[in-house]
Amino acid sequence: MRLDKFLKVSRIIKRRSVANEVCDMARVFVNDNPAKPAKQLKENDIISIEYKTKVLRARILKIPTGNVSINEASSLYEIIEE
Repeated sequence: MRLDKFLKVSRIIKRRSVANEVCDMARVFVNDNPAKPAKQLKENDIISIEYKTKVLRARILKIPTGNVSINEASSLYEIIEE
């Protein structure tokens, strides 16, 4: 699954367009490497998102095949650092 779509489906970032913008600003890293929105993710990858005042690090536990309910969204990843 693409990085921008995963961020939206998992509800880490609310909209896919915002996920694209954040990736283009080089604030998203996958396994400590800068990532483009089209980066293909796999399980156990670590996503880091740099906000103005904090850094969010999450490990991908599961890659969904389609849309995910709100209740299932938080089970797709595990927060490592916030």
